[in-house]
Amino acid sequence: MDASSGGEDGGRVSSPDYMASTFTNLRSLPEAPIDCQVCVVGAGPAGLMLAANLTRFGIKVEVVDDRADQTPVGRADGLQPKTIETFRQMRLADTLLQRGVRVFDISFWRSTADEPLHRLGREVHYPPIIDVLDPYILLVHQGIVEGLFIEDMKVRGREVRRNTAFDSYSVPEDDTKPLRVNCRFNVGQHRRTLLTQYLIGCDGAHSKVRKSVPDIQATGSSQQAMWGVLDGEIITNFPDIWSKTLVYSQEYGSILVIPRERNMTRFYIELKAHGKPDPGMPGQEFVMQRAKKIMAPFTLDWKYIEWFGRYKVGQRVASSFSDSHSRVFLAGDASHTHSPKSAQGMNTSMHDSWNLAWKLNLSARGLARKNLLESYGQERRKIALDLVNFDYEHANQIAGGDAVALAENFRKNMRFISGIGAEYSENVLNHASAEAVPYMMGGAKPGCLLPPAKVTRYNDSNPVDIQLDIPMLGQFRIYILVWDVHQAGPFLETFCRAIARTSSFVSQLSAAASASYAAQPRPAAPEDIYLRPERYTAVSHLFTFALITTMAKNDIEVSDLPALLQDSKWTFYLDDIPEQDTRGMHCTNKWLGNLGPTEVAIVNVRPDGYVGSVGRWESSVDNAGMEAAKWLDTYYEGFMQIPGQDSE
Repeated sequence: MDASSGGEDGGRVSSPDYMASTFTNLRSLPEAPIDCQVCVVGAGPAGLMLAANLTRFGIKVEVVDDRADQTPVGRADGLQPKTIETFRQMRLADTLLQRGVRVFDISFWRSTADEPLHRLGREVHYPPIIDVLDPYILLVHQGIVEGLFIEDMKVRGREVRRNTAFDSYSVPEDDTKPLRVNCRFNVGQHRRTLLTQYLIGCDGAHSKVRKSVPDIQATGSSQQAMWGVLDGEIITNFPDIWSKTLVYSQEYGSILVIPRERNMTRFYIELKAHGKPDPGMPGQEFVMQRAKKIMAPFTLDWKYIEWFGRYKVGQRVASSFSDSHSRVFLAGDASHTHSPKSAQGMNTSMHDSWNLAWKLNLSARGLARKNLLESYGQERRKIALDLVNFDYEHANQIAGGDAVALAENFRKNMRFISGIGAEYSENVLNHASAEAVPYMMGGAKPGCLLPPAKVTRYNDSNPVDIQLDIPMLGQFRIYILVWDVHQAGPFLETFCRAIARTSSFVSQLSAAASASYAAQPRPAAPEDIYLRPERYTAVSHLFTFALITTMAKNDIEVSDLPALLQDSKWTFYLDDIPEQDTRGMHCTNKWLGNLGPTEVAIVNVRPDGYVGSVGRWESSVDNAGMEAAKWLDTYYEGFMQIPGQDSE
């Protein structure tokens, strides 16, 4: 049939004008919404930490960011000991440790009208009183941190949606229906919609997500002092350029000197007005000249400057970190802002996400009660308020140049600054049980991070850091500590049989989690062939059981253990190398203070590494193993649920 004579429309079917008009109309039709479980707005460290972990857990996450690329220069650069430990737990630390600059000390310098610039003293940044594996600040560019997360997501099949700006969101009347997130992409010209269970605003201090949530305000104050920031390679005869250094000039203000990777140095420069007209928004040349005046009589020049910025210090905290439905959350600078000079911003922001990620995973899978997500705001807002209170005092003392007061303030807040002192209050996740003999003598305390400890992994006799050895798979870790496995044998047998019963809540949760991960598995990555995550999910996708004993390897076989612990052979540890510990202590004593020869202790550890609860039992008492199993069920019943069952 001739194309020009077919049917009622005849030759118009193939008309170029008609076809062009049709394609134009098709292009104007709205695209189908993008379905996801979690939508993250903002691809900075907070957003990417969240998205990378959710991707690892197998949650369908979409990250939108209005920037075309990741951070190229400037911005945050300091990683504290706890953050380094977190990257170790994620198996992402090697690149950072290779490229970063480690700062172990801090120096104080001062000049007045009567005295030229001179060193007042030096302090060890993190003395041994702080029990950490990495007692230093690691200085590494924010873009490198972002790049690690981006690559980690990419190998698991997920990428950031660039040039996509958040516009608004709407909540359906039916709480079981998805949120509707409206975005614009391609420089804000085209609309795109995402349908999601949860929306997370990680979009910075001027967060549009925060401004879209009813009844949430960022409250606090701003200081009048203006600060300039210079990143570059410098030429100087100042002797402490590779230490973290505070230089105070009574006449011209303060400089905080921070060594950087690639032979660079960062200067935070206070721009005092000294009774003269405020310089407004001073330019780079003005800031460089001010730095030279503060550093005099030492010479100062730059080979090049990579980044220049200005800011005023503002300490603000959002009135809430979530909406009333616990479906929209804030993290990072969207929820709290403060000065950058204590190297806390990127760290605290990423730990917001570290706290939220595993809770979202369990909630999206239907395994969590609503109170688990509600605990995010309870826990992280407390840390934000603690930080702002510290930061206000710390920033004022830097500006005031009182080295003695600043050093004392630093010593007083050293645990908090390092990250290990970020402690959560008692709540549904963090509590002592009635069965627990007072645990305060040891370091394993609910709401606190596990102290580092060295043990030998039974299976291959490798010495390992026990708090790092089990990879972060979104699981709870249940550590069972005994002196003598044979003596505690009846307790262990009874305990393991009880939690394996179908009537056990822990057993039911494990079954529900197995079904969830079968339907929505964790995506594989090339490194899995070396890391072998299946070693830690043989018993449960939700729990890893670990046994710790002080027995010698020759005195026990894996076959001596109950079946559940035999299946957990890669988490069977010998507490036999105290000489390698940071304190020269056995793990058992370090965590518990002491443990009687016939006692059994259980330490529940949350997926983010915080202790949830600690219990002890006398193994010789009848039914002690059964009581321990009930205690375990009671703990998890407080915030977990079986999907499909009434959670009220």
